[in-house]
Amino acid sequence: MPDQLVAILPELWTAFLQTALMLGIGLIAALVIGGPLGVLLFLFSDGQALHNRKLALVLGWFVNTVRSFPFIILMVALVPITRSLAGTSIGPLAAAVPLSFAAIPYFARLVEQNLRDVPRGVIEAAQAMGASELQIVLRVLLPEARAALVLSLTVLAISFLSYSAVAGVVGGGGIGDLAIRYGYYRFETDVMVLTVVILVALVQLIQLTGTRLARRLDKR
Repeated sequence: MPDQLVAILPELWTAFLQTALMLGIGLIAALVIGGPLGVLLFLFSDGQALHNRKLALVLGWFVNTVRSFPFIILMVALVPITRSLAGTSIGPLAAAVPLSFAAIPYFARLVEQNLRDVPRGVIEAAQAMGASELQIVLRVLLPEARAALVLSLTVLAISFLSYSAVAGVVGGGGIGDLAIRYGYYRFETDVMVLTVVILVALVQLIQLTGTRLARRLDKR
């Protein structure tokens, strides 16, 4: 291994942990906030028992508005909020704020689409048995869609892994920051290639794990 690669191994490990931190916070925010938001988008939509056109329009407008922002612009627009929440506008914790804001509506829309794929007959059967909307969500919709939800979370994780690399370019830290500082500014091609290999390996690992878990959860 070339000497310059050996020299940056400690920094590479730190960058990996920073990327994992950014991605982890973003995925947790997506699950905790984006998941319920996606369920509400489904329940308030046309043809559902809790159909509410006004609420559906408001939630849909919010989701579509946030998703329309290119991530780099969203990071800049959220600087005041990032500073108030993280105490700074640079570093992995600061980068996790816009990542979370972007992940929430992204995952919410995926959840909505996954729930729409649940057979209508299954929902109607639960309603005929007197199940409440909460029971239908917890015992019918989510269990029926769990394999698709895992795959959606896998897609989200892979997409936001690349977003975390973009965040590193503007001071977020992580693997993207390392690649720019060494591979681009210092013209150390070996470092750039190494970071790309790591990112490709992470994508393959995430996809493989998500696919296998979804197959185990799929009842079909």
